[in-house]
Amino acid sequence: MQFTCLNCTTLRRVRTETDTALLAYDLRETLGRLVRRLRREPGPPLGQHAVLGRLDRDGPASISELAAESHMRPQSMAQTVKDLEEAGLVQRRADPDDGRRSFVEITRAGRGVLAETRATREDWLTRALERELDEREREQVREALRLLARVADV
Repeated sequence: MQFTCLNCTTLRRVRTETDTALLAYDLRETLGRLVRRLRREPGPPLGQHAVLGRLDRDGPASISELAAESHMRPQSMAQTVKDLEEAGLVQRRADPDDGRRSFVEITRAGRGVLAETRATREDWLTRALERELDEREREQVREALRLLARVADV
């Protein structure tokens, strides 16, 4: 018995969409495993690290802004900021335009902790890449990063 594809274009499109969906699933799962592994390296808890990174990258922000960007309740963010402030990693300063509002900014100590944590995690990743991948495979990862950067910037 012989089958003829009456609409091969549709079949190819469905297969491509399915292949792309599987690729997206595998990518998300693999990146998640890698991120969870990196988080096992020493450093502040994830929420605190994210706040330090945000303040370092984008500058001072209000607790409300930080909460909205992190999809957290302002009360939860206030506790995270309080913990960071008690550790000397951030400080608050009054908004010059609105005395009822304050901004949170990273301190020199906060930048130091952030740099140390990043260096520790990058060191682990460097060793893992060198141990697990040969030069050709590392070049494939470099190429994949260029492609993923395009996706990340969409």
